[in-house]
Amino acid sequence: MRVIAWLVEGTWPACVDAVRAHARDASEVVLLHVTGPEVPGVAHGAFAGLLGRAHPGGHAPGEGWGRDPGDRLEALGDSSAADLLAAAAERLGRPCTRQERSGRVEREVVAAAEGADLLVLARDGDRSRLGPRSLGPAVRFAVDHAPCPVLLVWPEPAPALGTIPPPPPHHPGERPPHPGERPPHPGRPPHPPGPPPQHP
Repeated sequence: MRVIAWLVEGTWPACVDAVRAHARDASEVVLLHVTGPEVPGVAHGAFAGLLGRAHPGGHAPGEGWGRDPGDRLEALGDSSAADLLAAAAERLGRPCTRQERSGRVEREVVAAAEGADLLVLARDGDRSRLGPRSLGPAVRFAVDHAPCPVLLVWPEPAPALGTIPPPPPHHPGERPPHPGERPPHPGRPPHPPGPPPQHP
């Protein structure tokens, strides 16, 4: 059994604990961290923009800066990812593989899950209430496209059932919806009971 645990800053301990609790018989555990291109990419772009601007004194504003700051941010990101994976491996307390990837985060996670038997990941949205908003875009994409079973965990105790929004009210004269039937569109009057009107 091959298990991929996608680890993200702030929520990774819950994923590691889920592997320990639910994947005890896994023959291989991969601790995965993905670094997105956003911050280094912005720094690279800003630096390139400075180098490309003309300057009245005859030199580019970026001269004398040394290394591209985007490279420095990438190095810092690699260091923090390695520290996170080391802490996760220690918490797991069993042999595992550490994998670092970079790119479009959600797509890298799906690619890493190819051939796996289980993908473990944590909710990354609004975790103050139950419901679909507890999944952010990256986790939603991974859940929808994962090529293997998924174990989705709460990073902290799940909210109470009372946080589920109440069902829409049932008005007198309306037929209550059958299980699985879509409710009527808000603001659209329900169809009147009885046969449809006859047209000449």
